[in-house]
Amino acid sequence: MAAAIDKAQELADERTISVAAGDVGGQIFAAGLVDEVAMDVVPVVFGSGRRYFGGIRGQHLLEEPHVVVQGDRVLHLKFAVRRRTD
Repeated sequence: MAAAIDKAQELADERTISVAAGDVGGQIFAAGLVDEVAMDVVPVVFGSGRRYFGGIRGQHLLEEPHVVVQGDRVLHLKFAVRRRTD
């Protein structure tokens, strides 16, 4: 995973790299390679579904949201990933 992110950074130069949620995004997140998480919350409740970051293990903390934008039936949030200090 780290090699893929390194290559993406090389190709992106100074631009931002985005990674989708799901199993692959969750693996990149769990490896500590994600700086920020963006979520869009809509008023729909499904009875089942998939985990946002796939099946990652352990606890991963986010900071308080530093971007909160209220849209039409959607709430856009951005969180910095809290880095472990241990």
